[in-house]
Amino acid sequence: MNTHITVIGGGLAGLTAAIACAEEGAAVRLHEAHRTLGGRGRATAAPHVAHEGAHVFYADGPHYTWLKKRGFVADLGWPSMSDATKLGFRVDGRLRKLPPVRMLRAQARLGLTAPVDVDFRTWASGRWGEEAADRMANAISVVTYDADTGRLSAAFVWELFQRVFSAPIPAVRWVRGGWQRVVDRMAVRATELGVVVETGSRVDHLPTDGPVIVATDINAARGLLGDDSLTWASGYCALLDIAVSTDRRDRSLVFDLDEGGFHESYTMQDDTIAPAGESLFQLQMPVREGESPRGAHQRLQDFADLCVPGWRDRVTFQRTATAKNRTGALDLPGRTWRDRPAVDRGDHIYLVGDMVAAPGMRAEISINSAVHAAREATAALRAGAGVSTVVRP
Repeated sequence: MNTHITVIGGGLAGLTAAIACAEEGAAVRLHEAHRTLGGRGRATAAPHVAHEGAHVFYADGPHYTWLKKRGFVADLGWPSMSDATKLGFRVDGRLRKLPPVRMLRAQARLGLTAPVDVDFRTWASGRWGEEAADRMANAISVVTYDADTGRLSAAFVWELFQRVFSAPIPAVRWVRGGWQRVVDRMAVRATELGVVVETGSRVDHLPTDGPVIVATDINAARGLLGDDSLTWASGYCALLDIAVSTDRRDRSLVFDLDEGGFHESYTMQDDTIAPAGESLFQLQMPVREGESPRGAHQRLQDFADLCVPGWRDRVTFQRTATAKNRTGALDLPGRTWRDRPAVDRGDHIYLVGDMVAAPGMRAEISINSAVHAAREATAALRAGAGVSTVVRP
């Protein structure tokens, strides 16, 4: 191969792309603007290891096969029997162990397909009623981070709903140590393969001496590529991480069917990420149209009152954040993942991440798009197309 591949961005997408290219024998140079790798896969330092974003994997797609084959998702953690029984649903302001009957009926429709060009609320209301449709949409806000999931494509939402609630065998997997452990393993593997990793290295102009894989968020990519068409709908939500002294009343997992919130225990499957005798939780609440982040955070704290009674008097660690337009792609009616910004941008430039034209949800899109881009980039090198003769933006 006559030159190297440049990867811009050192999150899950960038590390995946760099490793996949290096495994094919390509020389790879990875630039990460921050001082540490990981992007939204990063976590806070011990003793409270709280993640920047999502922290679970679903083991039902090619992304997980790719990670598992390389040992990146080894050492899984599992909830205890007592934690597993602390699942709940908020319905009409109260917690209950099971979702409403109509939602259970929907969960049983494993072979049902939904249309692409109709919004989920309209489609689901016609089958199970408006109230059930809204509750189902709110239940899956855990994946979309969106306060109005019902407005999205029925096919898009229904596929997510089936994966989370209707799978005969739950596919969710927790890696002990969270995504930070996965990132650390990937960084080690990249170095072993000879990838040159430069942290604290911000790239303002595309290099012209070989294929380039842009693994930044879509907003940064828009400026770097000078392409105003690089936009797509994404979520907007408030986040709350809290550690408290352990209490048997605390819920491990709660889906909020009223407002789209979500509550999950980090420590139910990994007690190494908080001091002994403490429980660590992450909660999220989607921000409504026209609502201030402060208002969403207040609703989130009210939700925490229900899931973790008396948490304010027991809290040992607390962190708040707001995630806007960085929570993965959302498909509106009439659109599918194939309509999102293409991975191949021409001139041997490739765009990867969680809002591009690749299947999956959230980080799965990043991994799948990165593997695809790596295949195309290494093929370009082999074909002798490594050196560009085009002036790039």
